[in-house]
Amino acid sequence: MHTKNTTHKLKFTTAHKADLNNLEAIRKKAFQPIFDSFRKILGDTIYEYAQLPEDLAQKDLLKSLFEEGSVWTMWKAEYEEQIIGFVSIRMDEQTKVGEIGLNAIDPDFSGKGIGTQMYDFAVNLMREAGMKVATVATGGDPAHLAARKAYQKAGFDVEIPSVWMCQELE
Repeated sequence: MHTKNTTHKLKFTTAHKADLNNLEAIRKKAFQPIFDSFRKILGDTIYEYAQLPEDLAQKDLLKSLFEEGSVWTMWKAEYEEQIIGFVSIRMDEQTKVGEIGLNAIDPDFSGKGIGTQMYDFAVNLMREAGMKVATVATGGDPAHLAARKAYQKAGFDVEIPSVWMCQELE
């Protein structure tokens, strides 16, 4: 693991459908500043048409990760018996690529190395399963800065920048 001196001792266990309400509360709280950032960057009209549907669909995405046949495994991060974060992971045995998907940390616990610890955990699971590459996608906007830093601290050091461009049509 890359992070040894975090301020919180976390326990990682498989999340279950029974955890969904707690995970949804964390997702909603953690992503609201990101959605607000998107609206500020895009402006109201572009946000309403191009981004808001995806933001609203994220709740259903989280729920779908627990459906039978999902290729994702959901893990919860607990501190003192309280769920404070989650991370979805999928591993492709054919390509040997592991991916971190939807994940969040309760903002009340941000800035304490918890995200890095969670991503270290995910990468170690991938390594133990024989994956050769770990991937994660994240936003390049200011609201995703903390996530990008945590991914970098967890060893993600190769990037392909992407730019999503929009224009309002009248």
